[in-house]
Amino acid sequence: MAYRLQRLFTVKSIVTILLTIGFLIMSLTSTVPDTFANIYQMIVVFYFGTQVGAKDNKDPE
Repeated sequence: MAYRLQRLFTVKSIVTILLTIGFLIMSLTSTVPDTFANIYQMIVVFYFGTQVGAKDNKDPE
């Protein structure tokens, strides 16, 4: 459990979480600029792409 919390607080996780919060706020309050939507999409695809690639590193117990 502690290992998972440690991985949650990496820089790419924090950036992805903050961008997701910003995207949600923008989509609820106004329109989302195309530039922001494209950048957000690239970052999320990169983040989850690296998550799938790192499946070999199992959670040590």
